[in-house]
Amino acid sequence: MEQYDNRLDAYIEKSAEFAKPILKYIRALVHEASPLLTETIKWGMPFFDYKGTVCQMSAFKEHCAFGFWKASLLKDTHHVIKIGDESAGSIGRIYSIDDLPPKEILTDLILQAIALNEKGVKVPEKKVSSEKAELIIPDYFTDFLAKDPKAKEIFDKFSYSHKKEYAQWITEAKSETTRQKRMETAAEWIAEGKSRHWKYQR
Repeated sequence: MEQYDNRLDAYIEKSAEFAKPILKYIRALVHEASPLLTETIKWGMPFFDYKGTVCQMSAFKEHCAFGFWKASLLKDTHHVIKIGDESAGSIGRIYSIDDLPPKEILTDLILQAIALNEKGVKVPEKKVSSEKAELIIPDYFTDFLAKDPKAKEIFDKFSYSHKKEYAQWITEAKSETTRQKRMETAAEWIAEGKSRHWKYQR
């Protein structure tokens, strides 16, 4: 792959005037840090790759951003990395070249990011909590089901998702009349062991 991509020239050219010198500076610094890096455009923004994404830059209306794909894995001994605001990249919002960390620090981070890709290190996947949110069944529905012991017994044995479907359907009713009608229908279906969407299940 070519080290330079003329699409970056076009990106810089159409950016706001304040952003142009910032983007040109970052681009030059990245290539100075390592001749291994190649340019490309992803999601409409300039990226610098080597065996995967290393870093990226972007320009917004009032600020620029520069970020590392694996920022959370870098050894940030100078405490310049800020993770949280996606539009600010990894080092905060950049309004001028002076807002960037010193060249030596950025070069060190770039070389670290390249080394991670060289070793094939992956960013750990975020663990999705397996804990289910507490299911809240409205008291008026609980009281209504209590009048039909069979429906109440079956409902209590329903899975979390089946209970949630019924609870949401009833609480989303826009009027008292609609809510009452839905509770009556729900009790009838539940007594027959049917889920809220039983009609669509084979």
